Amino acid sequence: MLFVDLSSAFNSVIPSKLNTKLGDLGFNTSLRHWIMDFLTNRPQYVRSGHTCSTTITLNTGVPQGCVLSPFLYSLFTHDCRPVHISNTIIKFADDTAVIGLISNNDDTAYREEVQHLAAWCADNNLLLNTSKTKELIVDFRRERGSTHNPIHINGMAVERVSSFKFLGTHITEDLSWSTNTSSLVKKAHQRLFFLRTLKRHHLSSAVLMNFYRCVIESILTSSVSVWYGNCSVADRKALQRVVKTAQRITRCPLPAIEDVQRKRCLRRAHGILKDSSHPAHRLFTLLPSGRRFRSLRTRTSRLRNSFFPRAVSLLNSTPEL
Repeated sequence: MLFVDLSSAFNSVIPSKLNTKLGDLGFNTSLRHWIMDFLTNRPQYVRSGHTCSTTITLNTGVPQGCVLSPFLYSLFTHDCRPVHISNTIIKFADDTAVIGLISNNDDTAYREEVQHLAAWCADNNLLLNTSKTKELIVDFRRERGSTHNPIHINGMAVERVSSFKFLGTHITEDLSWSTNTSSLVKKAHQRLFFLRTLKRHHLSSAVLMNFYRCVIESILTSSVSVWYGNCSVADRKALQRVVKTAQRITRCPLPAIEDVQRKRCLRRAHGILKDSSHPAHRLFTLLPSGRRFRSLRTRTSRLRNSFFPRAVSLLNSTPEL
């Protein structure tokens, strides 16, 4: 896995290139002209107190903090696609990762993919920051063949790491979740201080409950449907201890992390079922009876406890589909 860092990606978008790509996607001329007018000749200055800097006019980039900007950036990068079927490029706004499946110790396709991505970035005025780009290798083979040589981008070797935080979740080379849960528990413990402070000021139980859900539970359950199934018993106990501590402070019953995870999985599964265009929609296939879904074949407990097999199992065990 290669986690790519793009320097000032939103600020590097060239409006004329974006306009061309929007035309290729079939956007009508009037809308494209409106977007071009929005992105070009933008006056900008910095204000500190009552002092303002000199105004400058910008003709590159998409405005940071604008609701439209992430969507425009996604359209700008829509043609950044893998050239080999064994590879996948995951994009979420300006966070990009290249996933390569290497078979028989042949990583040619993966290396070509990385070089193709570097060339695409250069062609589209995006600066690929090699020093902040990281590579993580997941290899569960009992007998490993030749060592994986470092990836080079623009003449610089990419650092290999054993753990990386991607979209707020720590991913490790052994696909365990202890690093991730430890980070979440640490953050949640820090927020418990504020919950105790609110309690000392005699705020109502309703306010304490809202604070817990918004500030503490939201941390503990961040991407919970992704990692909770493969959590160790010790990690689950550590998460639940935070809930029990918050419960003693609020003196109100709080949902267990496992219950929250189950609801999140079911909600996401139902969302996929309703969206026929979702890439994972095909994984949810009804049996001829029309009442249960076909179970996904799994050979390892790691895959069996991952989201999609668990989601199918939860749907089959839920009375109402």
